[in-house]
Amino acid sequence: MSSWKHSLVVALAVAALFLPGGPPSSVAADGPIVIRYASLAPPSSAFGKILKAWGRTFKKETEGRAELRFYTGGSQGDERDFIRKIRAGQIDAAGITTTGLGMVVRPILVLSAPGLITEVQQLYYVRSALRARFERMFRDAGFELLTWGDGGKNRIFSQKPFAKPSDLKSARPWAWKDDPVFAGYLGVIGANPVRVGANEVYGGLQTRMIDTVPASAIIAVALQWYTKLSYMAKQNLNIIIGGSIIKKEVFEQLTPGDQKILRDTSERAARTSDKIVIRDDLKAYQTLVARGMKEVDLTPYQAEWDAVAKKAREQLAGRVYSKSLLAEVAKLAAEK
Repeated sequence: MSSWKHSLVVALAVAALFLPGGPPSSVAADGPIVIRYASLAPPSSAFGKILKAWGRTFKKETEGRAELRFYTGGSQGDERDFIRKIRAGQIDAAGITTTGLGMVVRPILVLSAPGLITEVQQLYYVRSALRARFERMFRDAGFELLTWGDGGKNRIFSQKPFAKPSDLKSARPWAWKDDPVFAGYLGVIGANPVRVGANEVYGGLQTRMIDTVPASAIIAVALQWYTKLSYMAKQNLNIIIGGSIIKKEVFEQLTPGDQKILRDTSERAARTSDKIVIRDDLKAYQTLVARGMKEVDLTPYQAEWDAVAKKAREQLAGRVYSKSLLAEVAKLAAEK
């Protein structure tokens, strides 16, 4: 695998900061607390190496009182499975993207509302302002939100030419089974989404059951979707958000000091990952264009795209997030 592809595999894992397996109990009778943490990241990828470094640091700083045990490669299904397994006590922690976060705390999907937050610095600013509120929401749901991690700029890719929203009406666009946001966006356009898990997208592109996907360039490369796609929007809809969560009951087994160490070390690992994602998402985009992916400038029909995004955001308000939260996020995003 070429070096740029190798680093881009960070992709899904990035927003999916860490993900599952279904191994033995997290607490040994007389040994350290073992946090079973799973990830979509292949162990040999750049992000897999970040995980290993994080694990070593966490074990060292807790002086062996607690350790992270990673189950990489996404062998345990998709994000629906991750959440289910944490709740069932089969694993303890996971890195999840927009969809998984929304399964735990629905209102967090406001951060991925179409056309609302399109730049990374906007996202950082908004999340910083609302972080304490979101952390309380996760705690109330039985989880601790350790840190954020993102997956790049989310844009439309397709096998067929497109320029304006109505071009997607005849398409077969993919929407994650548990994602109300992009499905709502497609509903405004009048397109019918194909609702399958992320692990079924590549096969769907091969058979043309799917011909259009929302993805960041880094994820399109990491999952090899780009090999079945020909067109890529220049402008992005939003940023693919992600984060690292742990079951509250497991987190509370740690001493207050070790809880702080877990938070601090996870934050450092995530910030290292962010630097890779920002750099390599841009590199992936440029490389795809250089390799013949056709760049679609949406500017001539930008007003139509903006109108669809606005209507989708408004229709999601009251169902997915509150109108007041949408207004607050829009105000904060406009400040950056």
